[in-house]
Amino acid sequence: MARDLSPEYVLSQLEKGQMSPFYLFYGSSEFRREKVLNKIRETFIPEGARDFNIHLFYGVKSDPTDTTAAIIDAARTLPFMSENRLVIVRRTENFSAKALEALFSYLENPVETTCLILVSSNVDFRKKFYKKISGLGKAVKFGRLSDSRIIPWIKNTARDLGFDIDVEACTYLLQIVGNRMIDLYSELEKLYVRYGNKTIGIKEVTELAIYSRTFSIFELMDRVSSKQCAESISALTKFLEEEGKVGTLKVLGMLNRQFKLLWQTKSVIENGGNTADVAQKLRLAPFQVKVLTPQSKSWTIDELERAFHLMYKADRLLKSGVHGQLVLENLVFSLCN
Repeated sequence: MARDLSPEYVLSQLEKGQMSPFYLFYGSSEFRREKVLNKIRETFIPEGARDFNIHLFYGVKSDPTDTTAAIIDAARTLPFMSENRLVIVRRTENFSAKALEALFSYLENPVETTCLILVSSNVDFRKKFYKKISGLGKAVKFGRLSDSRIIPWIKNTARDLGFDIDVEACTYLLQIVGNRMIDLYSELEKLYVRYGNKTIGIKEVTELAIYSRTFSIFELMDRVSSKQCAESISALTKFLEEEGKVGTLKVLGMLNRQFKLLWQTKSVIENGGNTADVAQKLRLAPFQVKVLTPQSKSWTIDELERAFHLMYKADRLLKSGVHGQLVLENLVFSLCN
């Protein structure tokens, strides 16, 4: 199996005008995938020719032969009023193995002016079709980015929107928003609307966050880490009033992340490390370490272990359907005490 291509590589090929005749787009990051697909639509086909040269199909379980025949027909058609043609097939996983294998004849002799993109949310590389595309080096994985890789993504996305943002502001934004790309993109749009094309630093991110729901969850993490019970319950209530039911899992996810950072910070410090060591090993900005270090000292190892146990129990209760706000209020109260 050949190595997967990265979305960034595909975009670089798009800029050079060197798109492959076909790709398989798969992976868990739907937002990231849709951004790349939109970029391809806008760049690969001129605006005035898109109605004639962009074709969209959906994988269906009924009449698969007719659908795959139509896909091949569209892919083999020469472009009109454009140098290229784009064919996108969504929900490829719905096709039977037989229907997918009917595409082999095209993949072995594709039309160079067409880019055929097969989009699948559930890929089994044991199947002959997916194994073949992967072996040809045309599989593009859209996975979630790690925190270390998401900082460059934030900077590049801000640049695409029309402004610059410094690294510390990126790190701060990641801390208060979390690593869901759709949420980060939304906050970057707000920053551009509020401040225009100036360079954004921590000051601007903080100012925006104060008037945003993202601030309350960051405030909650800070208060719980400092064992401030009443203030923590207040921040939790404020956040859940704005986010509703969907906010409960966000809170639990952020609490898990926060206590993992507290544990790691405490471990580095107790093993003779300093704040610079914490920043390096945990890949955190200095201002984050400055806050985490004193907070970690107020927790014992037993208390941190208990915190993870409490969060595990809360997760099971939330998934069983127990009232989310009540579960989280009890969790926060127990953590702070």
